[in-house]
Amino acid sequence: QVQLVESGGGSVQAGGALRLSCAASGIRYSRDLMSWFREAPGKEREGVASIGDYCITTYADSVRGRFTIFKDNAKNTLYLQMNGLKSADTAMYYCAYAPIQYSGTCLRDRATFGYWGQGTQVTVSS
Repeated sequence: QVQLVESGGGSVQAGGALRLSCAASGIRYSRDLMSWFREAPGKEREGVASIGDYCITTYADSVRGRFTIFKDNAKNTLYLQMNGLKSADTAMYYCAYAPIQYSGTCLRDRATFGYWGQGTQVTVSS
């Protein structure tokens, strides 16, 4: 079965950086669609960034230019490099996977993804 295990979260001051990792196992192909979502207290889960080998990487407007999503297909590991962190980035971050490949922009809507990790907490203090 599919397992997604996130790591790398923590507490950091505003302006700092963190790199999240998501180790995937049991997935169909490493080139399938994968994404990072986040959920802050009292807010809906939102798609932060998505990537796939055949679709165009997309970012939420709030993180574009500060966050970078990338993956290592050989290791089946997804990453999120987060620079210039703000207090508004404080949230639980989740890795998500969908066994699909397609051209166009990579989807970031929650309904597309059927597999989720347990989350890793990111806290940014100002």
